[in-house]
Amino acid sequence: MAEENKWRPPADEDEEEEVDEAAYKTIKDAVLFVIEVSPSMMTAPTPTDAKKADTDSPTSAALKCAYALMQQRIISNPNDMMGVLLYGTEKSKFTGEDESSDNPAYPHCYLLTDLDIPAAEDVKALKTLVEDEDEFKRTVIPTKEKVSMANVLFCANQIFTTKAPNFSSRRLFIVTNDDDPHANEKSAKSSAAVRAKDLYDLGVLIELFPITKPGQEFDRRKFYDDIVYNQLSTDPEAPAPISGATKASSTGDGLSLLASLLSNINSRAVSKRALFSNLPLEIGPNFKISVKGYIIFKRQEAKRSCYVWLNGEKAQIATGVTTKMAEDTARTIQPVEIKKAYKFGGEQIPFTPEEISSLRNFGEPVIRIIGFKPMSMLPIWANLRPATFIYPSEEDYVGSTRVFAALHQKLLSSEKIGIVWYIARTNAAPVIAAMYPGAEQRDDKDIQTTPPGLWLIPLPFADDIRSIPETPTLIRAPEELTDRMRTIVQQLQLPKARYDPSKYPNPALQWHYRVLQAMALDEELPEKPDDKTVPKYKQIDKRAGEYALEWGRELHEQHHLWEKENRGRAISAGTGVKRAADGEGGAVAKKSKADADADGIDDAGMKKAFEKNTVGKMTVAVLREWLGSKEMDTKGKKAELVERVEAWFENK
Repeated sequence: MAEENKWRPPADEDEEEEVDEAAYKTIKDAVLFVIEVSPSMMTAPTPTDAKKADTDSPTSAALKCAYALMQQRIISNPNDMMGVLLYGTEKSKFTGEDESSDNPAYPHCYLLTDLDIPAAEDVKALKTLVEDEDEFKRTVIPTKEKVSMANVLFCANQIFTTKAPNFSSRRLFIVTNDDDPHANEKSAKSSAAVRAKDLYDLGVLIELFPITKPGQEFDRRKFYDDIVYNQLSTDPEAPAPISGATKASSTGDGLSLLASLLSNINSRAVSKRALFSNLPLEIGPNFKISVKGYIIFKRQEAKRSCYVWLNGEKAQIATGVTTKMAEDTARTIQPVEIKKAYKFGGEQIPFTPEEISSLRNFGEPVIRIIGFKPMSMLPIWANLRPATFIYPSEEDYVGSTRVFAALHQKLLSSEKIGIVWYIARTNAAPVIAAMYPGAEQRDDKDIQTTPPGLWLIPLPFADDIRSIPETPTLIRAPEELTDRMRTIVQQLQLPKARYDPSKYPNPALQWHYRVLQAMALDEELPEKPDDKTVPKYKQIDKRAGEYALEWGRELHEQHHLWEKENRGRAISAGTGVKRAADGEGGAVAKKSKADADADGIDDAGMKKAFEKNTVGKMTVAVLREWLGSKEMDTKGKKAELVERVEAWFENK
């Protein structure tokens, strides 16, 4: 039978876990930027002598943020949609319209980039706009007329309805510095509130990114408190909104408006991906609440390459097919004739789909608490996979949030963890996990980066633990060396003594997509990647260079003292017990492996190793000793030495 395999290697098909697609689906995200264009938003700040002083107008900074986010989402979320809508422009443009239309559907709304998966043309057009000042001034011209926010929100409604009707996550990012666009216009405010409610009913979450004017605070109460409010989506699979309002970005105070906007938008840009929804959390017999699970950490990899057919009008993806055939007759095998089998004791044991399903079925999906332990008992090595973040849901059990909060606070205050047995979804293998309480985390600007919740950390089973290899007893460093190294470590600590992953993009991934972008947009190919993980050697030398030299001198002195105290004595690798050398008590010093092997190898032993194909397991010293006895060349790498030994026996 011919079946689609999406160019996946056949070996992967048998190992893939069968999951219930009804209980687990990929969340697609659609983000529409709505950026105000007005005289105040187009005015660049007054130049100052500050190093990080603003040079961009608020509209320009917002467009650069949209461009940066578009580049980022192409890498991290290539199937998500993004669009840019300007409002307050002199020109009007909507889907299917051009700028010269006499009767635009939405006056003073300019759809710069339609809501869609970003294509190379979209990135190129937005890049040109943010980098070419003449193009920016020609396209982005503010109107002198009053703009209706109800019209702007209705325009956004139409875009989401037509372009992303079935997306679970749809979000509207409004960037403005006008806190009261309809002052003294009660009917206009009411109309805008109705349009905002229509968007929320559609499942669209509105996020406000306010910008303060010089000498004037942005007051949400005047207008936007009736437009922007947190409301859970009607779709149970949709991501939960992050609580708390976004802090207003300001200009003219030495803080870059662009950096501030980027920080605020990045904190809200990534949609939480649901691993499971409304899973019962069983605290005790007949005592359950409902929770959702989110994948917070997921390794990003370059999107797989694919085969394309280039002989048509445009390149098309070639879909691979696999045909299963009988080995003896070359007859095409039908799906009903095939059974999955597992090898056991040299035989293939076939199973029907029903039997395989029953083998994998350990019960209904559930998280069951089986006990509690102190946090200190959770070893650092007990992380088999990334942890899953769980948060309460009121879908199945009313009151889940209150019970969840009580459990979370009790675990946090008592410094305890829960031990749970859980099945994430139908046909998934059961997992023993630690339920670890996590406190709320906020950044320097008081923006919430991680909400308070519980983490499920998968723990290893007995089958997952391997035996610890034998290690020699190490020589303990003296206190003087330890004290000097402590100073070096303190000097080289990261800011706030913690690792912030947002500051270190994956250099291989960034380089891959930077080259792809350059080729797609006909740009000049970059010479080298921008690797932020490269150590800052000058700063390291400035902060710890002298301490490192002092440590080196101390190490030399301590090693000299150690050699003097242990002259003529060797340390046993297995027990750390000192052995006397020849002439001291009659004991013989332990020989190294290389010396022992070299003394015992003869032609018969090497021939036996050649016949068993184990020559490559011998040490370089043994191989050179034997080759030297045959007056053969002993120079080169180990592979070359092995090749000479094998050639000698083959030609004998």
